[in-house]
Amino acid sequence: MTEQTEATSSPLRVRPYTVTGGRTRAGVELEIETMIRSTGGVARTTDRPLVREARTLLQLCSTPLSIAEISAHLDLPLQVVKVLAGDLVLAGRATTHVAAAQSNGRPDLALLERVLDGLQSL
Repeated sequence: MTEQTEATSSPLRVRPYTVTGGRTRAGVELEIETMIRSTGGVARTTDRPLVREARTLLQLCSTPLSIAEISAHLDLPLQVVKVLAGDLVLAGRATTHVAAAQSNGRPDLALLERVLDGLQSL
């Protein structure tokens, strides 16, 4: 293949900081196990259109997915997904759910097994 053919046949890759507008922190504190679900509602603020990755995130989250799962599906770094998901939560386009820790301060064993199963399936 020539250089021209390789350049035109490969998918366009965008640097992560361009997806988040240069931001590295989410407006909402999100852990990798935080479940995100799209609300199907209209955004509270419509001053900025959603980037392609945020639209895809909303489609993926018609059923709840964790930040880690979204990151794997979108092939984006965790921090980028946290920023995008945080924006969607603040705009009312998505909701969050965090599994509660047991009374002894440790996470639920079933949650840890689901996370392990998800990581092994990657």
